[in-house]
Amino acid sequence: MRRYGKHTDEDDIRTRPNRKGNRPRTNIRPKHEDAAEGMVLTVDRGRLTCLVDGRAVMAMKARELGRKAAVVGDRVALVGDLSGTKDTLARIVRIEERSSVLRRTADDDDPYERVVVANADQLAIVTALADPEPRPRLIDRCLVAAYDGGLEPLLVMTKSDLAPPDKLLELYGALDFPYVVTSREELESGNAADRVREHLDGKITAFVGHSGVGKTTLVNALVPEDRRRTTGQVNAVTGRGRHTTTSALALPLQKARGWVIDTPGVRSFGLAHIDPSRVIHAFPDLEPGTEGCPRACSHDEPDCALDDWVAEGHADPARLYSLRRLLATRERKEGD
Repeated sequence: MRRYGKHTDEDDIRTRPNRKGNRPRTNIRPKHEDAAEGMVLTVDRGRLTCLVDGRAVMAMKARELGRKAAVVGDRVALVGDLSGTKDTLARIVRIEERSSVLRRTADDDDPYERVVVANADQLAIVTALADPEPRPRLIDRCLVAAYDGGLEPLLVMTKSDLAPPDKLLELYGALDFPYVVTSREELESGNAADRVREHLDGKITAFVGHSGVGKTTLVNALVPEDRRRTTGQVNAVTGRGRHTTTSALALPLQKARGWVIDTPGVRSFGLAHIDPSRVIHAFPDLEPGTEGCPRACSHDEPDCALDDWVAEGHADPARLYSLRRLLATRERKEGD
């Protein structure tokens, strides 16, 4: 075994050759202080279309971001070719902090959390009053996800010419959030889009709903210059529509400031990632009443202090019913 003294000649030290011929790895990463700011408009098989200085730029995620994925609505930093010309590709080197996140899981037993949209101000929940029949449990789940992710809800009810909205308004009136009722004739004439647009001005709004409810038709009316393929016919056996929107897409709102994000139709909205204890924050009139609740109270048990809080007149009983119905969706199936 060869031994070296205190004064070795560096040229005499044998080193292992780098067969790949590249530089050794380092933990120091560039800060990319000159990176351009952009917004993710859509994601398709690893390629992200971003808006940079008013032009669409195709990009891919830099390896240094690891498993962190960018989604529609994300504000990102980009380097590389930002011209937006054909066959050019930029790199996303940083994903900025998100102000809100809409998440869901495939079902309540699925531990894998999917981020659908980032940085949206509002969640427009679109439901038909008939053909297909409304699914209150799915609406409830979307509401829970909106409250948990920091989005304000907006309920859009379509096809009022086929059924009245009274039943749904009775269910959700106590939650005190805005709603719009439209008919098929109004959708076709554009009057529905004008009334919905009043709630979208200056905001980034994500649209969600199950297939066949008229969501994409409404989005097409809001952004006629960027029409998406409309929804297929509703299945007469299952009462459900066929998915035609296959990826989320952010579109600039016409005749107003703001953005519309169209998302694929959903048939389930899992809440495995939601902590039920956070749902109460959406009910400021009930939250003070939880101070007298036992530890780890589910707010739907005999010792829950909210019953006395409501009985003393601090809040409407319908509000407590709505809270418990939203919390119960954590254990229910959407079609119940």
